[in-house]
Amino acid sequence: MAKKATNKTVENKGSVAGFIKSVPDEGRRKDCETVAAMMEAVTKDKPAMWGSSIVGFGKQRYKYATGREGEWFKAGFSPRKDNLTLYLVGGFEQYKDLMEKLGKHTTGKSCLYIKRLEDVDQKVLKQLIARSVKSAESGDWSD
Repeated sequence: MAKKATNKTVENKGSVAGFIKSVPDEGRRKDCETVAAMMEAVTKDKPAMWGSSIVGFGKQRYKYATGREGEWFKAGFSPRKDNLTLYLVGGFEQYKDLMEKLGKHTTGKSCLYIKRLEDVDQKVLKQLIARSVKSAESGDWSD
């Protein structure tokens, strides 16, 4: 029997605009506005708050090879203290061509960390988001 995921971070009715306006650093706030517009253009979905500090776009059921399944956003971001964190799907190995052209960044399992948006090529970033969204929509999730 497949395991149902019980994510602590779920979509809620929080104000995305209010959340972004509350980001104390003006540069990070502007980066959030730019990434939000980029993700909305790519996903064609309106933003929603997920938990208290993540802005997500769209909703997608996922099921890992292990049987774990649940619901998550197609693309999302969070303005953390040290980085702007972008949540992408499918791991970064499949995006190696874009990652090499992106600019200054680090990665976690499914997180892309950027200090400042000016450190990366925004056209490449938009392509990366678009490919990640396609992975999410096609069910290409990895855990």
